[in-house]
Amino acid sequence: MMQFHKSMAVAAALAGIALAPAALADIVKIDGSSTVFPVTEAVAEDFQKSTGGKYKVTVGISGTGGGFKKFCRGVTDISDASRPILAKEMEECRKSGITYIELPVAFDALTVMVNPKNTFIKQMTVAELKKIWEPGAQGMVTKWSQVNPEWPDAPLKLFGAGADSGTFDYFTEAIVGKAKSSRGDFTASEDDNVLVQGIARDVNALGFFGYAYYAENTDKLKAVAIVEKAGASGVLPSEKTVLDGTYQPLSRPIFIYVNAKSLQKPEVKQFVEYYLTHGPKLAKEVKYVPLPAGAYEIGKKRLANVETGTGFGGIAEVGVKLDELLARPLKQ
Repeated sequence: MMQFHKSMAVAAALAGIALAPAALADIVKIDGSSTVFPVTEAVAEDFQKSTGGKYKVTVGISGTGGGFKKFCRGVTDISDASRPILAKEMEECRKSGITYIELPVAFDALTVMVNPKNTFIKQMTVAELKKIWEPGAQGMVTKWSQVNPEWPDAPLKLFGAGADSGTFDYFTEAIVGKAKSSRGDFTASEDDNVLVQGIARDVNALGFFGYAYYAENTDKLKAVAIVEKAGASGVLPSEKTVLDGTYQPLSRPIFIYVNAKSLQKPEVKQFVEYYLTHGPKLAKEVKYVPLPAGAYEIGKKRLANVETGTGFGGIAEVGVKLDELLARPLKQ
C-alpha cells in the first residue's frame, strides 16, 4: 500500500512539473495603482469567465510607482496607473528595452472625505486644502481651527495615499502645486481600504483617495465639495461633474500601460482587447466614469498598430483635456 501511494505521489509530482510551463504561459500579470484596481479587477474577472478559465489574470496593488518599477523590469505585462509615466520611469523602461502602449481607460474623481459625524464641513477651498497638506504644515497645522477660525478647536487627523501612489502624486500636484510635496505626519497607505477604515473610525478625520472607494462606503464617509477658486461654489464629485468639467482640479484620467512585447502572448492581447471593449460598462459598475466612446476606439487603434509611447512626455499634468491628450504625438 505504501509503495502504491509513493508511486502516485511521484506521478502527481511529474504531472505537476509537466503542466507548470503551460500554466505559467497563460497568466496575464498586472500590478500598480490601487485606484485603477477596481476597474482592472472587474475586467479580469469577466475576462476569465469568458475564456472558461483558459487564462488567468493576477492583479496586484503596489501603487502606481511600485507598479512601474516592476513593469520597467519586465516583471509584469500591464501596469495600472493613476498618473502618467514619469521621465525617470521612462528611462528605466528604456534601459530594460521595454516599450509600452499608453491607454486611458476611465475617469476618476479624486475625492476628499471626512467622517459622517463631522457637521461643520460641507465644502473646502483648494487654498484650505493646501494649508493643511503643504510641507510647512507638518507639526504646525494640527487643529481644524488653524485652517479656518470658524471651525472647531479639534485635532486634525489626516489620512492619504502613500508615496508610491499615483493618487498621492496627483493630489499634491493639484492642491499643493508640486507632485510629492506634502507634509509627512499623516496616516499613509497604498491600500485605500485602510484609509476608509481610518476615516470611518475618527470624527476628526480628513482624507483623500479615488472616488470608487468612497462610492462603495457612503455609509462610512462623507464627500467634501471642492471650491476651486475663491467666490466659486463647491462642487461634489460625480459622473456629471467629471464629464462637464466642473469638478476641478481633482478629475483625472486613469490608465493601463501595456508592454508591447507582451502582446505577442495571445492571453495578453485578448485581455487588453476585452478591456477596451467591456471596460466602459465595467468602469461604470465599479463607480468610475467611462471615457467617451471615441477614446476607446483610439485605444483599439493604438493597440492594433502597436503605437508605443506616452502623450505626456514624462511630466505630470493636472487638468489636461482627454481629446487634447489623445491628439498629441507619442514620446518614447
